[in-house]
Amino acid sequence: MKYLLTLISLGILFSGCKNEGKKDENPLAETENSSKISQQQDEEETASISITPISHATAVINWGDATFYIDPLGGAEAFKGMEKPDFILITDIHGDHMSAETLQALNLKEIPVIVPQAVKENLPKELDTILETLENGANTKVMDFNIEAIPMYNLPEDPEAFHTKGRGNGYVLEKNGKRLYIAGDTEDIPEMRNLENIDLALIPMNLPYTMTVEAAADGVLAFAPKKVIPYHFRGKDGFADIEKFKTLVNKGNPEI
Repeated sequence: MKYLLTLISLGILFSGCKNEGKKDENPLAETENSSKISQQQDEEETASISITPISHATAVINWGDATFYIDPLGGAEAFKGMEKPDFILITDIHGDHMSAETLQALNLKEIPVIVPQAVKENLPKELDTILETLENGANTKVMDFNIEAIPMYNLPEDPEAFHTKGRGNGYVLEKNGKRLYIAGDTEDIPEMRNLENIDLALIPMNLPYTMTVEAAADGVLAFAPKKVIPYHFRGKDGFADIEKFKTLVNKGNPEI
């Protein structure tokens, strides 16, 4: 089942006042108007991010003129009617995140696919020419985006955990000062809690693979993104209670 979430503006758009034929009576007016214009541009930039969920952890993101896919699954038919990606992000080696068949079906040619090293090692060699590996903490530049790989892992750390530290990537994408966080399969880890200036965050919550609704809310309250969207919230016992998540987050911080 597909859901369409289009992100709307995070605030009210401001416009400056005109004093035709008059000298500005307020010496701060020009500065204030410039600030309002800057704020309007910031809000319009955030509003230009739209997300089309495909399934579970798979989504198509349109940000301005750019389109990118997260963890594409479902074959080419899952993306019928979507714009072709300018790049792709893959977070982990598990079957709900990595699909060689889908990557091959999409006929990507020279489209870059950003992956952790473990993902590259689990994909066919014929895809190597389009793969760019990124380690936790590393950065790369694609088009106008700065992309940073963020750790994603289970707590407590254990070699037998579903997600071990260093194997997979969450991602922070930044463009024109706006920052999008795609958490991947993670728990309430310090690297997430220490993030700053996140405008939009995609946060998982499903047991036993990532974290509880309560832990997800605690983590979000720690780094306080302007907006958060639950994703990857289907576990062994069905869907997580995202309404409870919303309640817990807004009880702690009604501005999110």
